[in-house]
Amino acid sequence: MIQLSLTDTILIGLYFAAVVYIGYRAGKRQRETTDDFLLAGRTLTLPMFVATLVSTWYGGILGVGEFSYRYGLSNWVVLGVPYYVFALVFALFLAKKVRATNFLTIPDKLEASYGRKTALLGSVLTFILVTPAAYVLMLGILVQLVFGLNLALSIVITTFLTTVYLFRGGFRSDVWVNAFEFVLMFVGFATIVVFARNQFGGPEFITRNVPPLHLSWHGGNTWQYIGVWFFIALWTLVDPAFHQRCYAAKDGKTAQRGIIVSVMFWFCFDFLTTTAGLYARAALPDLDQPMFSYPLLAEVTLPSFAKGLFYVGLLATIMSTLSSLMFISATTVGNDIVGRLSRSGNRAAEVHRWTKYGLVIGGVVAVGLALVVPSVVSIWYTIGTTIIPGLLVPILAGYFDRLKIPGNYAFASMLGGWMTSSASLVYGKLYETNGTAAYWFGIEPMYPGLAVALICWGIGKLRNTSAMGK
Repeated sequence: MIQLSLTDTILIGLYFAAVVYIGYRAGKRQRETTDDFLLAGRTLTLPMFVATLVSTWYGGILGVGEFSYRYGLSNWVVLGVPYYVFALVFALFLAKKVRATNFLTIPDKLEASYGRKTALLGSVLTFILVTPAAYVLMLGILVQLVFGLNLALSIVITTFLTTVYLFRGGFRSDVWVNAFEFVLMFVGFATIVVFARNQFGGPEFITRNVPPLHLSWHGGNTWQYIGVWFFIALWTLVDPAFHQRCYAAKDGKTAQRGIIVSVMFWFCFDFLTTTAGLYARAALPDLDQPMFSYPLLAEVTLPSFAKGLFYVGLLATIMSTLSSLMFISATTVGNDIVGRLSRSGNRAAEVHRWTKYGLVIGGVVAVGLALVVPSVVSIWYTIGTTIIPGLLVPILAGYFDRLKIPGNYAFASMLGGWMTSSASLVYGKLYETNGTAAYWFGIEPMYPGLAVALICWGIGKLRNTSAMGK
């Protein structure tokens, strides 16, 4: 199905080699301190901040291709606008506060606000939230499609190549590689859009050959469906990658401006990906697997070398997210779980060592989950639906003194939100009828989880206010 020339294959091979080389080269600048290994010494300048955040936050590229093939311009509204909105909310109200704390991770903030017990529970939820299983699976599927390898072998090889350099250079290696991949993302998709326009024509070709709803803002989707994506986009506010990069910025202004500039780049990249999806729908109207719309458009559009560049761009888009999430998983193991439980006299050395072990642990968990649940959408949905209700309220409240509550209530909010949404999800799947989950009262599991978390927070707030009044 996919035909690559020798030139294309060499380009892809050079890309993998360059990623490992850049990662190892960055590791030579590392100093033996926790701040340097976990946050690159908190020295991220605006260009590096933007490059690493933009590339890290856009890994689900095959899903974007499927959505734009099915719904056209609605891809921009559903998978773009909600994330722009909450990224800007993060920039305006949280970025400077996050940087000012000088913490290493979200659980560090949870401990400072609510105590060790809440921080440990938050660490477990964070580890689940950032598991890169969906990206491990996506990358494995793409490599399988391109090279015809067994899926399990593709997953193991690409996961190894994506993370091996992190053992040496930690977060600094991740950032340098992300900056390289940031450039390749835009080059790859600019290439396919330009060649598609030259071969098929401009907007008039798309207008003539896609269903009318593909050119509407909603794509035929209901208000309820589009509204759900705004709730899913709340993920942005508790996303460890956002917090990590703010902690690593050289100052609060860099973090705030960096997120705002990143939104502009995401807008531009969404233009390229949506346009490519519309060209795929117009040129290949009867695809059985819309998830492969981008690779199949490349087959009918791109000559040798250009096709190699495009596949490198696809790989870079996924791998930038995979490496970052893998390192956050490792940091969660090393700093947030083992670091809190350990009684070692040299905590810094313990954190450093266990973060490296965490790369192995996170990799094994991600690969295992990808093989057991071979559906990107199912992984995203399950994790987002169950974990966000537990983390959202305590994390946001922790950054605003007027919203803080006693530690026991924060723990109850986190545990209650997580367990309620998880129980609803499990119940719905157990009593599924004709492929439709039987959720409580027909309500998506995220909503009762958020409701319970807010109720616990409200009780804690009332109790706190009452105690202060006395």
